[in-house]
Amino acid sequence: MNRSAKEVRPTFRFLRPEVLAKISSLELLARTVVEGFLAGLHRSPYVGFSTDFAEYRPYLPGDDLRYLDWKVLARTDRAYIKKFRGDTNTRLYLLVDVSASMAYRLPPAIEKREYACYLAASLAYLATRQNDAVGLMAFDRAIREYIPARWRPGQLHLILSALERLPSGGTSAIAEALQRIAERVRRRGMLVLLSDLYEPPETLGPALRRLRSQGQDLIVFHILDESEVTFPFSESARFVDMETGEEVPVAPEAFRASYREAMRRHLDEIERLCQAHGIDYQQLLTTQPLDWALYAYLGRRARPRGTPRDLGIAWESHT
Repeated sequence: MNRSAKEVRPTFRFLRPEVLAKISSLELLARTVVEGFLAGLHRSPYVGFSTDFAEYRPYLPGDDLRYLDWKVLARTDRAYIKKFRGDTNTRLYLLVDVSASMAYRLPPAIEKREYACYLAASLAYLATRQNDAVGLMAFDRAIREYIPARWRPGQLHLILSALERLPSGGTSAIAEALQRIAERVRRRGMLVLLSDLYEPPETLGPALRRLRSQGQDLIVFHILDESEVTFPFSESARFVDMETGEEVPVAPEAFRASYREAMRRHLDEIERLCQAHGIDYQQLLTTQPLDWALYAYLGRRARPRGTPRDLGIAWESHT
């Protein structure tokens, strides 16, 4: 089941992932994605997601002095803070699945892992632009890369460099990795999970519940190759498990209907699991531009913690 947004979402002139793959610098790629997205957003009727100056409010003890208007203080002897739209000083962690299954692709699509890295880089660039602390964790069954969330000069470069040299992962155990992540991330913030989620929902559920019980705000981007959903193969072949190496002979015509049904059930169960725990869920195919992922992220970031997911989206299903 492939879900794609209808006309109700904002439309941007966006580069497709296979075109982005030709950009050698991840920083340039992220800047291209985010600046193009924000330019389109500012031209659209959708508001509330920018860091444009909005208004003043009186200074309160504990406010960040970076936003104190010193000129106003000097003229009036009164302390005022500049408020920015969407400015919530979020602590963001990007959780990137680098297990072996994330290396899958059916040309001309890019690898799921590449897509996850492009999206993670774009989110890191956007968050830094909004003065948010950003961190990174890459995992398979263990945490392979860890950069604590900070807001400081050089943090974006540190994260982008790490994304460019992420190790090739092995066997995945997402629930096990999330339990380890829960032990490391103690302060409340926003966690963005980028994974193909090949994990039984009954195993994944307790790990997600633990993170939510810690007060973490979660967004799940379920990244898949389109062929994993549609199973377009026509010739008999031996299919190889990318993590175990196990080979299975498959006759596609006899297997397609049952495969699609099993995949549909899995996707529905994962989505229901996320909804049950107040987790934003978005399925993404590696052929889709990244604009909708950024819009979904900003929509979640702009509303108060715990409010229902309501981005005004209508979905249509395809088999």
